Amino acid sequence: MKPHTLSTLIQNFLDHCEVGKNQSPRTLQNYHHYLSRFQKWAGDISPKEITLDTIQKYRLYLNRLEDEKGGTLGIKTQNYHIIALRAFLKYLAKNDIESLSAEKIELSKIPARTVEYLTREELERMFEQPDTSNIKGLRDLAIMETLYSTGLRVSELANLNRAQVDLDRREFMVRGKGRKPRIVFLSTRAVERLREYFSARTDNFEPVFLNHGRGKAGSIDDITLSEKHRLTTVSIENIVRTTALRAGIIKRVTPHILRHSFATELLINGADIRSVQEMLGHASITTTQIYTHITNQRLHEVHEKFHK
Repeated sequence: MKPHTLSTLIQNFLDHCEVGKNQSPRTLQNYHHYLSRFQKWAGDISPKEITLDTIQKYRLYLNRLEDEKGGTLGIKTQNYHIIALRAFLKYLAKNDIESLSAEKIELSKIPARTVEYLTREELERMFEQPDTSNIKGLRDLAIMETLYSTGLRVSELANLNRAQVDLDRREFMVRGKGRKPRIVFLSTRAVERLREYFSARTDNFEPVFLNHGRGKAGSIDDITLSEKHRLTTVSIENIVRTTALRAGIIKRVTPHILRHSFATELLINGADIRSVQEMLGHASITTTQIYTHITNQRLHEVHEKFHK
């Protein structure tokens, strides 16, 4: 294969992201997916052949691309493809490989994000749903209280081990996106729910949350599990969704909405946005600023109530 062809350079870029930048497996997977699509569309061209006209034609291709159901890619997903391509072009520039400058490629404008979150009343209705007379109910309640107390991402929650969670200090460290460490804090209620769940378990397995299976109608003493029974992110999402439905909440509720609810509650009660950024593990304050419109609305309500 000729040197400096697209396929060779994309693989070199992915190797650099893994070893040189220590990026997460998920990021590597996404880069591979997006850049492979570009290479399949463009062919094994040389970097010099990537021009603004090439990018424009590729964007038209993405915009018109249909899946097996006849659906098309959203603007946000199209932008993810372009972000990956810009990162690749920056890598080429740093290695003195002639190609299009990444700075010349602009992202498509997308509508401002809106944030779904639960009110305190909706949260309490969800917390009332699990049947805490059995191990699954104790687990499910501990999951929701922990998500709401810490603002953890669902992947961070699923990967938790018992040894890292300090219930006495009510805090622990997690590594989020980009494997960046941050400290998260547990409420008194979340600690109580976790203690109840741990006390009901008779195993010595490391995961904080286990898939207890069907067993004897979910009885507390029915634990015949192995390490491979760590609860998955999909299972956690299903638990949150079905609990919300049982609570009579019509909107689609996910673990990420509990994360939004955590951040919203902090800001409404006076937390500064920089502190919330740290607790959420956002690399950029811009990401945290999606919550600004919520707090602005809250300030408007306060003004209406007290300024006559």
